[in-house]
Amino acid sequence: VVEAPSENVAIAVLKEKALIVISIQERRQITLFQSSLSFFRRVPQRDVALFARQLAVMISATVPIVQALRILVKQTSNINFKIIISEVADEVDGGAKLSQTLARYNSVFSDFFIHMIRSGETTGKLDETLNYLADQQEKDYDLTSKIKGSMTYPIFILSGLLIVAVMMMIFVIPQLTTVLEEAGTELPLSTRILIGTSSFLKNSWWVLVIVIIGAVFGVRSVLGTQAGRNWIDRVKMRLPIFGNIFQRIYLVRFSRSLSTLIVSGITLTRSLEIVAEVIGNSVYRDLTIKTIKEIEDGNSISSVFAQSKDIPPMLSQMMSVGEQTGKLDFVLDRLANFYAREL
Repeated sequence: VVEAPSENVAIAVLKEKALIVISIQERRQITLFQSSLSFFRRVPQRDVALFARQLAVMISATVPIVQALRILVKQTSNINFKIIISEVADEVDGGAKLSQTLARYNSVFSDFFIHMIRSGETTGKLDETLNYLADQQEKDYDLTSKIKGSMTYPIFILSGLLIVAVMMMIFVIPQLTTVLEEAGTELPLSTRILIGTSSFLKNSWWVLVIVIIGAVFGVRSVLGTQAGRNWIDRVKMRLPIFGNIFQRIYLVRFSRSLSTLIVSGITLTRSLEIVAEVIGNSVYRDLTIKTIKEIEDGNSISSVFAQSKDIPPMLSQMMSVGEQTGKLDFVLDRLANFYAREL
């Protein structure tokens, strides 16, 4: 695979590599593999983190980038990821930039990942940038793993309780209902509600199935619009118990991503633009975009956050301290670790 503006230039590039051109054809930007990449073919976050770390080590050891990618193809166990890295190696060998090539696989590599690589290419410090990126990916993976591990047991218990409750309603309660009706006594309201619910689940379960299917399609249609996604994001922040969990997730993502981008040499406004797109919540995205405008007008980075009820006072105060002392990246990294521990 070669990157060239025309077929003649592509042939010339191949001849310079001492290759004999038998046939040549233009390749689409989106390959069949990319278009067929689905949930079942996704590349785990753990593999992407390992890819970043191994590539960082080899680039630091002055291994040529194409050779490093070829080595990673052999070391990667995931077949789908192996194909992607192989295609990336081919395109980089053909003259394309690494960041430009990775951008074509946006289902695997996030915007944050691609911008970090692009920054490393621009500043000539790809090895340092890859190390920062690898640290970020590993921390994100560790945090996600801890959250999933913590949620497994409660989900298992709640699922078991739900199954038992449904079985009771469908098979046990109807038998008790017959006995109670034969007794002829007036039943309490709570008992009548229980019997009614049991009768509904046994005789009209199909109505519940239709309602659930309708709700799923309704939620998907709402999420398909920008206004719907904004509304869902606001609701998530207001949920009891879970709202605090979501808030901590976004705060960790914001602090850690912004710290890594600043350390890698990207300007503050550009870093905030990238963070706004990768933070994953419209409330925080809007606050970040407003912050960019404030900075461009000469104001403090913490001015917008200090006025928002969705931002803990500690975050805005610490960011202000970091800005005044010139250690904003250091302060943001400490904030990310603090909120990760709370989460």
